[in-house]
Amino acid sequence: MEKQKHSEEKVDIFWKTFLKETGRPKTTKYLEVFHFELTEKWANELLRLVLIGQKKATASSLWSYELEDERMPEVGDFSIVTDWEGVPRCVIQTIAITILPFSDITYDICKREGEDDTLESWRDGHIRFFKEEGKALGYEFRNDMPVVFEDFEVVYQI
Repeated sequence: MEKQKHSEEKVDIFWKTFLKETGRPKTTKYLEVFHFELTEKWANELLRLVLIGQKKATASSLWSYELEDERMPEVGDFSIVTDWEGVPRCVIQTIAITILPFSDITYDICKREGEDDTLESWRDGHIRFFKEEGKALGYEFRNDMPVVFEDFEVVYQI
């Protein structure tokens, strides 16, 4: 996941519309606004997979939360997912959090991300991502690196 600049006004309108259309209290808050991945191609492709119901989870480095001094998602949290350009496209709600070493992630776990057909493919893509993110944030990927595996459901989309 990657936080990015977005239009506060667009996000505010989107969030208020979500609350109104779903009957949630106006005091309901969201954890974050983000897009997936580090490139436009993959950010938009992973968003597409979320919107069609194929991608139902995401994996993050625990170290990234610690280094950026950010709160980890918790069950019940709402987040707004945008496209690469920062346009809000859906609201997801966290339904489960599992923290485990990268090396302990099985295909039964990672297939919920909806991105890969094999564990090897998932590992290759995520090692690449974690190495790139680690360079930017100041950590070095290791096989025993703790991964925050977040299951979510789309609760609103446009």
